[in-house]
Amino acid sequence: MSATSQMLPPLPERLRPSTLDQYVGQRHLVGEGCILRKMIESGNLSSFILWGPPGVGKTTLAHIIAQTLDRDFFTLSAVTAGVKDVREVFDKARGNGLFQQKGAPILFIDEIHRFNKAQQDALLGAVENGTIVLVGATTENPSFEVITPLLSRCQVFILKPLEKADLQVLLDRALKEDVLLKEKQIELRETEALMRYSGGDARKLLNVLELVVDSQAGKAAIVIDNQTVTSSVQENMAIYDKDGEMHYDIISAFIKSIRGSDPNAAIYYLARMIDGGEDPLFIARRLCLSASEDVGLANPNALLLANACFEVVSKIGMPEGRIPLAETTVYLASSPKSNASYMALEKALAEVKQSGNQPVPLPIRNAPTQLMKELHYSDGYKYAHDYPGHFADMEFMPDALKGTVFYEPAPNKHEDVLKAYLEACWPKYYPH
Repeated sequence: MSATSQMLPPLPERLRPSTLDQYVGQRHLVGEGCILRKMIESGNLSSFILWGPPGVGKTTLAHIIAQTLDRDFFTLSAVTAGVKDVREVFDKARGNGLFQQKGAPILFIDEIHRFNKAQQDALLGAVENGTIVLVGATTENPSFEVITPLLSRCQVFILKPLEKADLQVLLDRALKEDVLLKEKQIELRETEALMRYSGGDARKLLNVLELVVDSQAGKAAIVIDNQTVTSSVQENMAIYDKDGEMHYDIISAFIKSIRGSDPNAAIYYLARMIDGGEDPLFIARRLCLSASEDVGLANPNALLLANACFEVVSKIGMPEGRIPLAETTVYLASSPKSNASYMALEKALAEVKQSGNQPVPLPIRNAPTQLMKELHYSDGYKYAHDYPGHFADMEFMPDALKGTVFYEPAPNKHEDVLKAYLEACWPKYYPH
């Protein structure tokens, strides 16, 4: 790498756009006539949270908004900032208030999901009284990670992974406009590997591009094809993976190892995440999801253990929290698997989309008023506990869906018991 390139910021920073017209992707938010663009153009900015995977432009968008509206801009990282840092920003914002005619300052908090409840509580007053406009960025579902009072004061905008066409625009721009790359003789022969390694992440795409170019430093002509990209990434995985950019690859491997009943691989990927500083509650949540989706009714205790793991980790934190995480990981990976209940829901959702909202049969409708009783709501309902075996043979499905079977028990010890019960109750739907 040349001395000049060492003095410059990385390629993603050099190409960071400063206007909405330069911004690539998220047309559903910033395209002409779309909600976020209209908010910016009107100058009527309210607090919001940007939710999306890494490298899709959350931080860039916050900077563009501040520049476009000419607002004071404060930025904090939830990884390193505390309540004291938040209050210092508020003091500065209030101090500038008498002279601030441009609108409330913007406070951008990256990885806001890492703020605990006390830190998020500290934001409430300033957001509510307009001292600051909060712009949060998160890769996690705000419904789970942001306290309800704060979430109710913020809109949530969902950012999507960049599409291939968006990535191509960034790639072309980098080669033509970057202060260093445009001076080099670069032949772009293939883009498949670049696109694959990017995973819809603009920052990752540009990091890999810079890595490939640097790996051929000193050559008069630089060739970029699938082979050079793959070899450069594999030889420099530590550089490629800086700042946890393999986050989604590792969690994917972790979950698929559990699903594939391989406790050794699952523990390995758990160790990778713990060693890399992954949020333990992020891991615990994924264990809860795996227990529901992949183990399911094949071992009903799996979800109980996963939920207990989440509670314990949230109470004791790390490093001790790694022990219940390991215990739950091994248990789930070593459990029999069934996605029967998950697939039943997917079939039912597909039916709802296809057939719409079918009327609920009168016998099982609620009848809290005299009028509803006169309309025969609840007429003919059979109270199951009044019948032998606590089962009454009556139809519960809408008329148009009678006989539809969504749940099909998977072949395992626990669901074999459920299947036998359903066969006894509903031989016409679950024949022997």
